[in-house]
Amino acid sequence: MNSYVNMGVGAFLGTVFVLMSVSIASEGVFHSEVPEKEGFAIIAEEGASEAGGAAEVAEVDIKPLLASADATAGANVFKKCASCHSIEKGGPNKVGPGLWGIVDHAIAAHEGFSYSAGMKTFAEANKTWSYDHLSYFIEAPKKHVPGTAMGFAGVKKPDERANLIAYLREQSDTPSPLPEAMAAAAPAAEGDAATPAAEGDAASPAVAGDAMTPAAEGEKPAAETTAPAN
Repeated sequence: MNSYVNMGVGAFLGTVFVLMSVSIASEGVFHSEVPEKEGFAIIAEEGASEAGGAAEVAEVDIKPLLASADATAGANVFKKCASCHSIEKGGPNKVGPGLWGIVDHAIAAHEGFSYSAGMKTFAEANKTWSYDHLSYFIEAPKKHVPGTAMGFAGVKKPDERANLIAYLREQSDTPSPLPEAMAAAAPAAEGDAATPAAEGDAASPAVAGDAMTPAAEGEKPAAETTAPAN
């Protein structure tokens, strides 16, 4: 009986010894030193303040880039958006609303879509999707519209955003004017409005001058040039 107990204890101790030996050998083979410097650090972006409407916007003005933007290239950029948004006229709402005619469209007003509270609050202070709002929102959705449910990381490169917005602009029955056309139209409209007044002002002195011409030339009244009746 004692011999069987001794054999069992010996087998157990032998097994433990073998396992410890394997563990020590594995540690020596596969051990790796902790690097002195991390390859890269993951830094979470600070959340934008939920209070007070739109958050700090980007510094890049997208409007000058739209003049040379490539809508065809923008169609390729839109592939990043296609899983959540339809672009065709009458297209269905997906995770996000349809984007047909989105440029200068009223914010948070696409029929049949349930918008987040953050987007509704943003729409109270900002009425339409202007070129600037589109650019800032596409660049960093949660930064430009605090509280939005849109989880897209954003299109960071200004030229890509310009191409995308140029493509979105074309997806409409009546594409909105480009910013440079809008800027050129404003002074022209002001000039047209001012023209009648300018012409009127110029005409008035001329008429007055014509009326005063005889007096200016020194002509005497008829009564003074007629000889008295005797």
